[in-house]
Amino acid sequence: MKVDLERIKADVLALAKIGRDPGDHGIYRMAFTEADMAGKRWLSERIEDAGLQLSVDGAANISGTLPGDDGDKPRVLIGSHIDTVPCAGALDGALGVIVGLECLRTLRASGVTPSRTLELIAFSDEEGRFGGMFGSQAICGQIHPEWIQTHVDTDGVAIADAMTACGYQPMDALDAARDPSTIDCYLELHIEQGPVLDALHRPVGIVDEITGLFTWSVSFRGEANHAGTTPMEMRNDAFMGLADFAHEIPRILAENGSERSRATVGKAQILPGAVNTVPGMVEFSLDVRDTSSMVLEELQTSFRKALSAIARRRNLIFEFEQRSYLPPVSCHQKVVAALLDGAKQLEMEPHVMCSGAAHDAQVMGTMVPTGMIFVPSKNGQSHSPAEWTAWSDIEAGANVMLKALLELSK
Repeated sequence: MKVDLERIKADVLALAKIGRDPGDHGIYRMAFTEADMAGKRWLSERIEDAGLQLSVDGAANISGTLPGDDGDKPRVLIGSHIDTVPCAGALDGALGVIVGLECLRTLRASGVTPSRTLELIAFSDEEGRFGGMFGSQAICGQIHPEWIQTHVDTDGVAIADAMTACGYQPMDALDAARDPSTIDCYLELHIEQGPVLDALHRPVGIVDEITGLFTWSVSFRGEANHAGTTPMEMRNDAFMGLADFAHEIPRILAENGSERSRATVGKAQILPGAVNTVPGMVEFSLDVRDTSSMVLEELQTSFRKALSAIARRRNLIFEFEQRSYLPPVSCHQKVVAALLDGAKQLEMEPHVMCSGAAHDAQVMGTMVPTGMIFVPSKNGQSHSPAEWTAWSDIEAGANVMLKALLELSK
């Protein structure tokens, strides 16, 4: 039994048309926009066309269910998301939903009735337009009334208002929470969004751990002064504090991190921002990731000490605020074994690897056993119209997922 690649192709290309901008060729299907709603309608039609049971919960998660022989057994979930970042490619999230749909479609067309019920799920707002991963967090009971009332996007639009405009009752999202005992496990196929599999020429990666992360908003405050009249040794230059810190990052990772540690200063602002003025303040972001909670704690301590030491040396004031924290998640041994066995049956040699990006699987992994399949990203590109994966690699990953579903649904 194998998936039908032509059906996958048709679905990928059809969904990619929804929200595509003819100018930059990027896809704009952000959560709770008109394009997102069009994508949800398209998916709902495809689910019904496949003969699956369609349902939509209060968080606007779309599900397609293939009933099993034993309705009392905990079900197996498979899915991802179809919302996008601005100017996105065609595969991030969407591929996992389409592959999940194809696996259930293949099983149904083959006359196979699984012992466990299988459910495809497309989560809302994985890309975090309103912060977090709304759909999977709602499933896991991590959404509460204050969350719905206070979360806004970067333009100040409240999630409650966006949901209402799309015909949803925001507080109904609280009813999306599932009982963990009703779910046996969750599987997700995703493009790698990095260069490893492409460089190794491996068609499939099996994820063993999903990285945790913390993000800080950091500032150094010194003293703005005239660039010509203030001697170098008499300056309290905030930018020099950032420059010192940037050079400290590799040392801190080498001494306190692991081979899976990452640290990035991705955004910085120099104030007052005049050519002839010594910077009086620098504000910047710090994104730190690792698959170990203990390592993340050590890195938090080390980065804080380094920033404090630089501030003392440069006569600056150092402040920071933690903006987010996601704990790392280990994929479940049972699910990983089923994925590895599926690859073995297909005579593939998968690469066991961590996920350096957050996914719905990370949220689901806090509640139920979880596993992930990666397929290569050409040149490691993602979150852009250049994002792509060879059809043959997509087919390979989909067939591994199908084999694992057959095993896990027993």
